[in-house]
Amino acid sequence: MTRVDVRSPDGSKLRPVELDPAVFGIEPNVAVMHQVVTAQLAAARSGTHSTKTRAEVRGGGKKPWRQKGTGRARQGSSRAPHWSGGGVAAGPKPRDYRQRTPKKMVQLALRSALSDRASEEHVAAFALDGKVLLVLAHADEVAYRSFRNLPDVQLILAGELNAYDVLCNDWIVFTEATLMTAGPASSEATAEQPVQGTTPARAEPSQDRGGAGDSSPSPAGAPDQEVPE
Repeated sequence: MTRVDVRSPDGSKLRPVELDPAVFGIEPNVAVMHQVVTAQLAAARSGTHSTKTRAEVRGGGKKPWRQKGTGRARQGSSRAPHWSGGGVAAGPKPRDYRQRTPKKMVQLALRSALSDRASEEHVAAFALDGKVLLVLAHADEVAYRSFRNLPDVQLILAGELNAYDVLCNDWIVFTEATLMTAGPASSEATAEQPVQGTTPARAEPSQDRGGAGDSSPSPAGAPDQEVPE
């Protein structure tokens, strides 16, 4: 069973904590993680792209020239797709990109991602290199205000922990309370001592977090406006 160390704010070790093998000790299912992450990124798309067909483009009601006798190809409208300024053939229209993903598959993907990060039992002090995912509870307002301006730290609530954000970061830092509730059925609790211990990233999706990465809401009571560093 994998263990991590409970650490004080200055980084010193307090005591070891055993990780739940049902959450941090399973064999990662790469195919499920891929499918769930793809669905999550698809759901983040706005789907507002739109082009006009030849029926929607303004003008083109008059036949450009007579049917016969000009030596040119016959044309019926100057708004056909092959004309400059014409409509677009088979262009994108507003649509919903969301994919239906079974709940058990989403839960398995999260457990697989957490198990992958814990597989090497890499426990370090607070001086971490790379991107860090900090898992907080609603009551952790002080921790939220302390970490929110750090460029390589992403904050997320325990109840919103997902496979994509786990895979996008090199390290995962839990509070003791959120570690106890980590996993698919995670619930929010009051934090006590910080706990950390994960492995470096193996497979990283695109670091552009225009979708899921930056959409996590702030803990209750924390202002929306970030204070410059």
